Amino acid sequence: MAYQSFEDLEVWQRGCRLSVAIFETFERCRNFSLKDQIERAALSIPCNIAEGSERGSTRDFAHFLNFSKGSCGELRTQLYIARKLKLLPKSDFENLIAETKEISAMLEGLRRSILAKNRPKQERVRRRILKA
Repeated sequence: MAYQSFEDLEVWQRGCRLSVAIFETFERCRNFSLKDQIERAALSIPCNIAEGSERGSTRDFAHFLNFSKGSCGELRTQLYIARKLKLLPKSDFENLIAETKEISAMLEGLRRSILAKNRPKQERVRRRILKA
């Protein structure tokens, strides 16, 4: 997938929409510590995609995609807890959980894709070193 900027990536766009949905969903939540953690985890998803993309190296980008994927898991866990505490209606919970799972899968697919594209270059360099 060719892209000019992280803004072109569907996974970044969906991460932004998820963050907005989280902020709107928990706007009136009075459990401030959980609300803060949930919002931070959600915000971290697209922010890590952007930061990794802007770093300029495939390795850094893949590393930050892992951070973003980790934030998806963190957010999903917090949503389960919020649901158990009855802070989240079932329909919102189900939609948000589904979206975090899809974004997580997209992040893993993008990470594998960029690493696979970089692998042939690494193999050429490794062969040159071994021949020397």
